Amino acid sequence: MSTLLDSLAAGFQGDPAHRARLDDALRDGLPGPRSERWKYTSLRQLERRGFDSPRLPAAALDPALLADVPAPRLVFVNGQFDAALSRVDALQAGVSLAAGAVDAPADDLPAEREGNVTPGDAVFAHLNAALARDGACLRVEAGVRVDATVHLVFVGAPDANDLAWHLRHRIELGAGAVLRLAEHHLASGEHRHLDNSVLVVVAGESAQLEHARIQQAADGATLFARTDARLSRDARYRRVDLELGGALSRHELDVRLEGEHAELSANGVLLAAGRRHVDTRLGIAHLARDTRCDLQWRGIGAGRGRVVFHGGITLHAGADGTDARLSNKNLLLSADAEVDTQPVLVIHADEVQAAHGATVGQLDANALFYLRSRGLPLDEARQLLTAAFCREPLVAIEDVPLRERLQSRIDAALEALGG
Repeated sequence: MSTLLDSLAAGFQGDPAHRARLDDALRDGLPGPRSERWKYTSLRQLERRGFDSPRLPAAALDPALLADVPAPRLVFVNGQFDAALSRVDALQAGVSLAAGAVDAPADDLPAEREGNVTPGDAVFAHLNAALARDGACLRVEAGVRVDATVHLVFVGAPDANDLAWHLRHRIELGAGAVLRLAEHHLASGEHRHLDNSVLVVVAGESAQLEHARIQQAADGATLFARTDARLSRDARYRRVDLELGGALSRHELDVRLEGEHAELSANGVLLAAGRRHVDTRLGIAHLARDTRCDLQWRGIGAGRGRVVFHGGITLHAGADGTDARLSNKNLLLSADAEVDTQPVLVIHADEVQAAHGATVGQLDANALFYLRSRGLPLDEARQLLTAAFCREPLVAIEDVPLRERLQSRIDAALEALGG
């Protein structure tokens, strides 16, 4: 067994059922180079590292870090709920938001749902199911329109040791419910912790969820995240992911459009600068008639960074009338950066519209020349064009103030590249 798995297993505290899940994960081990799902993301360095469990009390945090995150909000520091920094008293009737244990039923686990998962491929999801003892629980009752954006905040803070935590979250929207959600992953200082999280989204009939996820973890952090969403009839799920931080980050976004006329708009910006490794894997399953997905993803490789993107869409038998579209465009800003992209479209239905494509290139030389001829320095011209390249995915967020905040996060990250 690897040092990584040994150290994670050492922190186990649970009942026999959770122990059985942990034993299964340890038996399968980590995915190796023969795994198709992990072929572009090596875990060889990580498997030699050990991590401790978080200690109580949680690390002290400067409240100024949360100055631009309004209430209602739920805050976790190094994987532990921080009641002092959370603000849930402003919730309206019909909305509940709390920290607590969220168990993983069997049908939430990848191996039980995806027939093509080989041993080790879903090890972090199974570790989460075995080890998670806390998380955010957000429920919106049927017909309730939530006025304010709800914020989930996860902060990594320095500690004497490298820590690992496992959080499992659940968001449920009743029929006709409407919610805006912002998910923040922040750093209060430099650290090399490991964050292994799972978020389950269940959207009832005609529910609407607008979801922004901003990942700005510390430069040395490791993050494994999985989002599993299930959409009922006429449900609408719009989200944007910004991957701007961390040393190694991997996000698996799996969405099942289970009801007729369900719609998904899932866009993202992946920024791999320095020696950062950013891995995003989409698994979109159309299971009902007349469903729709629109996926627009932009990747940027700078320095010696590496972007890995897998965009998988499956139109199952019976999903007639589906409209599915995927666009993945990537920029290489340096000779040492790398982008690996895999658009995949599998169709088992009739009378559908489906399209997918991917490109990898550099900034347009003519556009750069035009901007420089108007007096802009090279660095400023490159940053302006790169920011424009990232703007299109943000259209998935209809809330204008939130969309502007996302753009400002991207602009700040690009400015830090130094052109």
